[in-house]
Amino acid sequence: MAANTAFAYLPVIVAVSAARVFGGNIFLGAVMGLMMIHSNLTNGWNAANGYKVWYMLGKGIHFGNYYLGQINVLGYQGHVIPVIIAIWVMCKLEKWLHDHVPAVLDLFITPLTTVILTALLTFMAIGPIFSTLETYVLTGAKWLITVGYGVGAAAMGAIYPVTVVMGLHHMYNVIEAGLLASKDFGNLNIWMPIASAANFAQFGACLAVGIKTKSSKRRAIAVPSSLSAALGITEPAIFGVNLRLMKPFVFGMIGGAAGALVGEWMGLGATAYGVTGIPGFLTINKPVQYCILLAVAGGIAFALTFTLWHEDPDDWDKPAAEELPAPTTVAIKTEKGDVVQPVNGTIVPASKIPDPMFAAETMGPSVGIEPTDGNVYAPFDGTVQMVFPTNHAVGLLSDDGVEVLIHVGVDTVNMEGEGFAGFVTQGDKVTKGQKLLTFDRSAIKDAGYSDTVVLIVTNKDAVGKIDKAA
Repeated sequence: MAANTAFAYLPVIVAVSAARVFGGNIFLGAVMGLMMIHSNLTNGWNAANGYKVWYMLGKGIHFGNYYLGQINVLGYQGHVIPVIIAIWVMCKLEKWLHDHVPAVLDLFITPLTTVILTALLTFMAIGPIFSTLETYVLTGAKWLITVGYGVGAAAMGAIYPVTVVMGLHHMYNVIEAGLLASKDFGNLNIWMPIASAANFAQFGACLAVGIKTKSSKRRAIAVPSSLSAALGITEPAIFGVNLRLMKPFVFGMIGGAAGALVGEWMGLGATAYGVTGIPGFLTINKPVQYCILLAVAGGIAFALTFTLWHEDPDDWDKPAAEELPAPTTVAIKTEKGDVVQPVNGTIVPASKIPDPMFAAETMGPSVGIEPTDGNVYAPFDGTVQMVFPTNHAVGLLSDDGVEVLIHVGVDTVNMEGEGFAGFVTQGDKVTKGQKLLTFDRSAIKDAGYSDTVVLIVTNKDAVGKIDKAA
C-alpha cells in the first residue's frame, strides 16, 4: 500500500501540484483530481481499450428536451496529461470569476461555478480527447522499446530524461503494468531496464561534475544528487546540476541510450515496477547482466562528462580577499573632534558624488569615498543613533558631540538590503575602527548603482569650524 498509493491516486497529486503551479486554489484542484477517479466511474486501470472508444461509452446529458452532449464514464487512474490540461483550464476559469464576480458573492459563486464548469469540460472533452492521445503515445512507446534489435530501446533510453524534465515520466507506470500483465513479454517489465539505464547515466554524469568541479558549492550539490540518482531519484541531479550545465545532461542521454541498448540485447526484465538504479537488483531477472547495464550507462556518461565538460572559470571558488585594516585617515576635522574616513578608499569632493542631493551637501558638509573593500568602520568613539533596516546607512554621535551619517552607495535603498549586513544596533557604544556594516560592491554595481560611500556631518552648527580632506 505504501508503494502503490501515490500511483493509485496519481491524478489527485498531479492536480494539487498543477493548481499550485498555475496559481489556482489547490483544494479545488484536489476536488477535480478526486472527481477524475471517482468510484462512480469505471476504473481506468480496468478500461483496457476504453479510451479508444470513449464516444461509445458515454452517458448523455439533457436539459429538458435538449441534448447537451455526453459524459465519458471512465476514470483517469494513471493519467497525467488530461489532469494537467483540466487544472490549467480550471485555474483560468477561477481567475476570471474572481475578477468578475462581486466580492460579496465571490466566496459562494466562484468555487461552485469553477468546479461544475471544469468538470463538464473535463468529462465531455478534455479528458476523452487527451487521454486518448496519451494512450496512443504510450502505445507507441511500448511498440518502440521492442523494435529494431534494441534501437528503439536506445532511443527511449536517451529520451527518458527529457520526459522527466517535462514531468511525464509517471505515465510510464501504465506501460510497466501492461508489460507485467502481458504474456507476450513473459510477464516481465522490459521497460524498467531502460529507465534504469537512463537514471544511472544521469548519476554518472552528475558524479563526474562533482569530482571535476572546482566549485565547493557545486560539489556540495552534485555529489549527494548523484547518489540519489543512483537510487533512482534523478530530479536533484537533473534539475540541480546536469540540465543547468546542459553538456552533462546530453552525455547522460548518450549513456542512457547505450545502457538501454545493452539491456535489450541481454533480455533484461523486471518482475515489478517502481524501482530503478541500485534498488532494481531486487526485481531484475538477470542480476549479473543488470550490473553490466549499469556499468555501461553510468560509465559512458561519466567518461564523456569528465573528458568533454569544462567548467566556466567564473564558477571556480575565489580565494577570500584579505581584509584591510580599518582606515586611519581623517576625512573631516571639526572643533569638537576629527572624523576618520569610515571605509578604505579614495576621498573625493562632495561635488563628485553621483547624486544631486549629496553633491549639493543638502544634509550637511560631506565628502565621498570611492571604496576599495566592503567594510564600514566607526570613524570615532561614540554611540549608534540609527541603523537603516536595509543596513545601507548608519547614524552616529561621537563622545565629543559630532553627529554623522554614513550612507553606502547612491539609491541603494532600492536594493532592500540585498548585499548588506549590519553588526550594530541603535544605542550600541562603538569605538573607532569597529566594524559597523558590510556591503557587496559587485551586487551594488550589478543593480546599476554607484558604490560611493557618503560621509555627512549632520550637526554642523554645533561643531564649529569644519575642514574637509577633499
